[in-house]
Amino acid sequence: MEIELIDDILEALLFVSGDGLKITDICELLELQRCEVNSAVKRLQKKFGGKAGIHLITYNGKIQFASNPEYSDIIACVLNPIKEKALSTPAMETLSIIAYRQPVTRLEVESIRGVNCDYALQALLKNNLIEITGRKDTLGKPLLFGTTETFLKRFRIEDISQLPDKDALQEKIRLMEETAGDVADDELYNFKEEDTPEFLKDEEIETIVADEAAATSDGANNSDD
Repeated sequence: MEIELIDDILEALLFVSGDGLKITDICELLELQRCEVNSAVKRLQKKFGGKAGIHLITYNGKIQFASNPEYSDIIACVLNPIKEKALSTPAMETLSIIAYRQPVTRLEVESIRGVNCDYALQALLKNNLIEITGRKDTLGKPLLFGTTETFLKRFRIEDISQLPDKDALQEKIRLMEETAGDVADDELYNFKEEDTPEFLKDEEIETIVADEAAATSDGANNSDD
């Protein structure tokens, strides 16, 4: 397949897809070598780069068209995307901790921040920036949280190993906070302080069972004494 044709087909695929495409899938379905696709990606990144309104980004073995971050303020002003404005400062601080400590439990995050993080976690889950990756093999089997592909796309990194240093990430978070509205997370998602977030209900039940088991064990030990 000619070089120009590969570039044109790849450009069309990215435009129609909207979401990220796996490079391995492109190679397999188009019967191309990995080096051919990688070369096409580099050419398209040169074409869609610099001051262009669209950039070609790579992350987690995928490629995708994304808007030029230099125009994010203008785009936000015109489109007013709620997802870009839904995160409060506590939510962004929580996201930073999860990014560098993952997989991490809610209590581990709270021990670092020093405050309750239930609703910050719920906001991050709603925005698909974090996900539940499993349960920690300790008493109560607490949920473990990690970042998602959406997080990678939002911060323009290919994988977690390429996370910037903490100061750089905090600066990105600060800039995102400056574009955020005054609407709090609980207002956007109708959270009620008296309600238990949905993702915590199973965890709280298991914690209660674990606490009861521990209390029973302590009682048995005391009676033996």
